[in-house]
Amino acid sequence: MKNPIESKKHKVLIANRGEIAIRIMQACRKLGLAFVALFTEPDKDSEHCVLARKLGGDESLYRVSSYLDSNEIFAVADQAGATAIHPGYGFFAEDYRFARRVAQREHKLIFIGPSWQVIRELGDKINTKRLARKLGVPTVPGSDKPVTDDLEAEHIAKSLFDFQKEQGINKPVILVKASAGGGGMGIEEVDDLDKFRSVLRRIKSYSKRQFRDEGVLIEQRIFDFNHLEVQIVSDRTGQNPVHFGTRNCSVQSLGHQKRIEVAPGFDPSSLRYAFDAKKVLEDITEYSLRMAREAGYDNVGTWEWIVSPTGQPFLMEVNTRIQVENGVSARIAAIKGKGEVDLIAEQIRVGLGAPLGYTQKDITLNGVGIEYRIIAEDPDNKFSPWVGRITSFGWPEQDWLKLHSQVPTDREYEIPTDFDPNLALAIIWGKDLAEAKARGVEFLNSLNLQGENASGEALKSNVEFLKRKTEGILAF
Repeated sequence: MKNPIESKKHKVLIANRGEIAIRIMQACRKLGLAFVALFTEPDKDSEHCVLARKLGGDESLYRVSSYLDSNEIFAVADQAGATAIHPGYGFFAEDYRFARRVAQREHKLIFIGPSWQVIRELGDKINTKRLARKLGVPTVPGSDKPVTDDLEAEHIAKSLFDFQKEQGINKPVILVKASAGGGGMGIEEVDDLDKFRSVLRRIKSYSKRQFRDEGVLIEQRIFDFNHLEVQIVSDRTGQNPVHFGTRNCSVQSLGHQKRIEVAPGFDPSSLRYAFDAKKVLEDITEYSLRMAREAGYDNVGTWEWIVSPTGQPFLMEVNTRIQVENGVSARIAAIKGKGEVDLIAEQIRVGLGAPLGYTQKDITLNGVGIEYRIIAEDPDNKFSPWVGRITSFGWPEQDWLKLHSQVPTDREYEIPTDFDPNLALAIIWGKDLAEAKARGVEFLNSLNLQGENASGEALKSNVEFLKRKTEGILAF
């Protein structure tokens, strides 16, 4: 049987922007695939536009009015002769309706991601929770069905407040989440039953507006937890998922947005934990694979976990897409002894129908990886975005460093205000945690990042915040 990639000349439409668009282009080039990229007016100076023209010529780049206009995206796909669409992350990446339309429209395309049925099933936190409980996978105490009735919601909230008090928690807190949400969005804490109704109304309104779904999930708030992830990859059979280890994403902004990711998720070889950290990592990995097999998961995805201070893991959600932090897992991995793993290339390859071609025993993990999200923001002012232009950007090349960015290094760059002010992702590798941390600080100290706003005030970034947080990574 021929490899589906070899038997048909594919062209991948990249329905995204910035560094992820660049990485998808590079993966397509690695696989010998043609691509077509998109840009909007605010992104005209992005390096993803420069690379698209460099690798594919002017005909490989199309201007659109919005990355969220599906009709415009499909029009470009048809005009360019695309056979597949890669949504990257964000935008349409976890929209099962979009994925279904990709597969079912008259001019059918391949959605580079899980099948729309899997996205619909696991993209809903409540469906995910039901599947987990059916398989004996631990989940956070709380509702396991879409809650739309206000009285039912209040009853669940009261029972969770009472349960926490019975457990000796003096200041119980619950979470109200948009059941179809993700990425830390559509979540609010409630510490008083009297405040619950107004929060419930707010989350329901947000969920209906963003996801066309009023369903909410009401859960107990777990305090002082670590946020861990398991990276899963499977081919279209959905029967042979493998994992590429764990990540710790506990360094976050006030809004639960990740700032540092570390692979693996704990380091019992150099740090002491109040629980069996090795067993926790093994357990969440096994649980994630168990669910992936049951769901027939058929592409790249991430199982997100919270781990309590006593070592209890609770499944939080499944992200049915490639994630920003995929590169830090790839950095510590090798397949059949070959390093330089590219999970985006793997995602495209299996998404186009190729068999996985390896099993879990062929994957080895070595060393420690750290990923820094470098952002124009003010951590000392509630991580508020900084608006202005980058006047100088560069870094010393190192064999232990990979940096992904849409910011030019040879000219000034106005940060688009239409999107989050993410500037770069830096991935550092070390043979152990101590070396990775030392190299991480060395990189941050050597990074040349300068800019100013319209008033001539200097750039604000999170670089100093990242330095401060590096010392304590993986400690719990």
